[in-house]
Amino acid sequence: FLSGVSQKALWVCVCAGLCQAGGECKTVASSCSDCIRSGPDCVWCMQENFTKPGEQETARCNTIKVLTERGCAPPKIIFPQNNITVLKKLPLSESFARQEPIQLSPQAIHLKVRPGSPTTFRVSYKRVQGYPVDLYYLMDLSNSMKDDLKNVKQLGNGLLTALKTITEHAQIGFGAFVDKTVLPFTNTNEKKLQTPCDDNDCQAAFGYRHVLSLTPSEEEFKKKVETQLISGNLDPPEGGLDAMMQAAVCGDTIGWRNSSTRLIVLATDAGFHMAGDGKLAGILEPNDQRCYMKDNLYYKSRVMDYPSVGQLAVELEKNNIQTIFAVTENVNNVYKQLSAMIPKSEVGVLSADSNNVVDLIKTAYSKLSSKVTLTHDRLPKDVQILYTPDCQAAGQPGPSEGVCDNVKEKQEIAFNVTVVANSCMKDQSFTVRVLGIKDTLTVTVSTNCECDCRDTQDSQQQACSGRGSLKCGVCSCNDGFIGQSCECSIGNKDEQTLRDSCRRDKGVECEGRGDCVCGRCHCHGSYHGDFCQCDDEHCERFQNKLCGGNGKCSCGQCRCNEGYEGSACQCKVSEEACQTPNNTVCYGRGKCTCSRCECNDGYQRPHCKTCLGCPDPCQTKLKCIECLGFNSGPFKANCSDACGSVTKVDRFTGESKQCELKDSEGCWIKFSLEQIVGPDDYYARIQSERVCPAPAISKAIIGTSITSVAVIGLLVLMVIKLLIINKCRMYDMDKKKSKQTDVSLLLYHHFDAKQPINFQRFC
Repeated sequence: FLSGVSQKALWVCVCAGLCQAGGECKTVASSCSDCIRSGPDCVWCMQENFTKPGEQETARCNTIKVLTERGCAPPKIIFPQNNITVLKKLPLSESFARQEPIQLSPQAIHLKVRPGSPTTFRVSYKRVQGYPVDLYYLMDLSNSMKDDLKNVKQLGNGLLTALKTITEHAQIGFGAFVDKTVLPFTNTNEKKLQTPCDDNDCQAAFGYRHVLSLTPSEEEFKKKVETQLISGNLDPPEGGLDAMMQAAVCGDTIGWRNSSTRLIVLATDAGFHMAGDGKLAGILEPNDQRCYMKDNLYYKSRVMDYPSVGQLAVELEKNNIQTIFAVTENVNNVYKQLSAMIPKSEVGVLSADSNNVVDLIKTAYSKLSSKVTLTHDRLPKDVQILYTPDCQAAGQPGPSEGVCDNVKEKQEIAFNVTVVANSCMKDQSFTVRVLGIKDTLTVTVSTNCECDCRDTQDSQQQACSGRGSLKCGVCSCNDGFIGQSCECSIGNKDEQTLRDSCRRDKGVECEGRGDCVCGRCHCHGSYHGDFCQCDDEHCERFQNKLCGGNGKCSCGQCRCNEGYEGSACQCKVSEEACQTPNNTVCYGRGKCTCSRCECNDGYQRPHCKTCLGCPDPCQTKLKCIECLGFNSGPFKANCSDACGSVTKVDRFTGESKQCELKDSEGCWIKFSLEQIVGPDDYYARIQSERVCPAPAISKAIIGTSITSVAVIGLLVLMVIKLLIINKCRMYDMDKKKSKQTDVSLLLYHHFDAKQPINFQRFC
C-alpha cells in the first residue's frame, strides 16, 4: 500500500493474494470515516448486506485480508490512498551563473496522506560548480597568538588564491576577539585596560571587533589585517563563542551574500567561555541571539552572558554558516567535542605559528563541501520523517537527517524521504534543506480522513427498501422505519409477537446480549446471530492472542488453521515431542495430543513408559510363562491363543523385570520380562530349568525317620531327669544335721506345713 499505487492495481494485488496484511485493525468504528482514521491497516466494506443478521456495522471495518475472506468484493472496499503533488520543480543547475543556481529539487510538494500511512518521495541534489564562497576569518588576538598574527598578516594573497581554485566568486573578511573586559576575565585596572600586554605594541582590551566586511579585494584584506595588534586578558579561555554569535546574526555588518557558501574560520590556541561563565563577573542577562554591533564593536559584551553551544548551533544552521576550527594541538580535543555539537563543522590543527592555515582551510572546506546533509526544521505535531540516502557513500538512514559523503561537483545524488502523519490535520508545512546552502524544499501535509463511497442512486433505493439513504453501505432510515435495510415499520405488528421472534426456544430475549427491535435482535458488542448466540471475540486465548493467533474465533469456539490444534490453536500438529527412544509414539500406551502424551489409565507421563497401580506382570504372565517355557499349566492346551501378548526371546534390548515364582505344580520358575510397545505386550526370557519338590514316597520315609528320632530323644531325657531328682540332697541351714530326702518331702514342708525352706544347695 505504497503511495502512487493506483486503485486498479490495488484490486489486482488483493485478488491475486499478493497483498499481505501488515498489521491489525482493532476498532469499533461504525462509520467509514471513523474506520480509516483508526489506523493505516483499517479499511471499510461498503458492500450491501455484508453484515450478518444481528451483527453491528462495526464489522465492516477491518483489514483487507479479513474483509475479503468474509466475502467483501474488492471494488467495495474503501481504502483512501496517499497522494503526492509536486507544486514546484525547477531543474538542477550545472554550474554557477548570474541567476540564482538551483541545487535542490523539487522546491515545493504537497502530501495528502492517511493517518499512520507512510508516504515516500524523492529529493535530488547537485553540487554546483563554481558556487560562491564567503570566508570570514575570526582570529584570537590574545597575547599568546602574537607569532600567529605575523603570519596571518601575510595570508591575504594565499587565502584568496586558494579560494579561487574552488570558485571565481570568492570573498574574504576579518574579525578579532579576546574576551569580556570585566573581572575575572580581564584586568580592569585602567592602565591595564589600555595596555594589557607587557610591551607597547598592543591594543586596548576588547571582546569582539569586526575589522573587515567580506570583500573580493586581496589588497584591502592585507591592508586591514596589517593594522591589527595583539591585545590581552587574564584567563586562558577566550570569548570565541561571543564573536561567532555576532558574526552569524549580524549578516548586514559582515556582508554575507544570499547565494554563497558561508564559512567562519575560528583561529585560536585556547578554549572558550560559554553560557553560565558570565555569572563569575556578575553578568546574569542570558544571551538573546541578536546583533549588537556599534562602530564595529560588540557593545553588549560586558552586560550579556556568553551564548550556549546550543544557541550558537541553531544560529549557524539557520544562517547556513559552516565552521572551520583552526586550533593548536593543545585544544584539538576540546574543539572536536564542540564540532560534534555544531552541524557542518570541521577541526584542523594549526602549526605553532599558523603557517599552515591555508592548507588547513582548503582541506576542511573540501570535507565540508563534499559532505551533503539533508535535514529539516521544526516538524508539525504528530508528523514523523525518515531519510534514506541513495548514494555510494551513504550514512545510516535516520529520523533527523540523511548524509551522503564524498560528493563531487556536478554529481547528482538523491534522498528518499518518508513522511508519516499520525493524526488528522489540515495543511501543515515544514522545510527540508541541505545544511550549508540556501535552497529549500517546502513540504505541506494534509490528511485524508473522509470516505468517497460514491453510492449509486439505484443501490440506495434497493438496499434501503426505498425508506432511507445509503452511505458507504449503511442505511440511514427515514422516520418510522428501522432495520439494516429499513425493512421494518414500527407498529405494523403486535409487540408481543415481535418480541417472541427474538427468543430461542422460549428463552431469554436475544440471549440477554442484545435488544429486540422490530422482531430482530440488535446485538451488543461482538455478539451476532439471529439470537445473539454467537461471539467471535471471546474465544480462548494463548499468549494473549485470540486462538493463539493460529485460528479464527467462530461463535465462541476456535477454528484452527491447518497444522494447528488445541482449544486455543496453541499447538502444532506434530508427534515429535511424543516420540520415544524406540521410535514409537507414547510407547503405544496413549495418544499424542497437543505435543503431549495422553496416557492410558495408570501409565505415567511424559511418554507413558511406567505404570502406577497396575497389576504385577510377574503374576499376570506366570501362566503364560509356564506353558511357553515348560508346556504345562492351565494354558497348556491353548497356549498360542491365550498368550499372544507374550513373546519368548533369548535376549533383551531394553530394561527388564526379574521374576521368581511357583507354578501350578509347586515348582520354582525364574524368568525376566521386558514390556514392549502396547499396553500389555512383553518379551519373556525364561530360565531353562525349574526347581520342583521330591516325590511322595521319599516324603513318608523322611517323616517316619524324623518322628522316631523325636520319640527316642524324649525317653532319654525323662530317664536322665529322674536320676537327677533322686540324687539331689537337701541340707538345713545350720548344717548340724544332714538329711537326705526326696522331692515329695521337700514339697510337704513347704506347701502343707507352711514352713519356710532354707536351701544351702538344691540339685
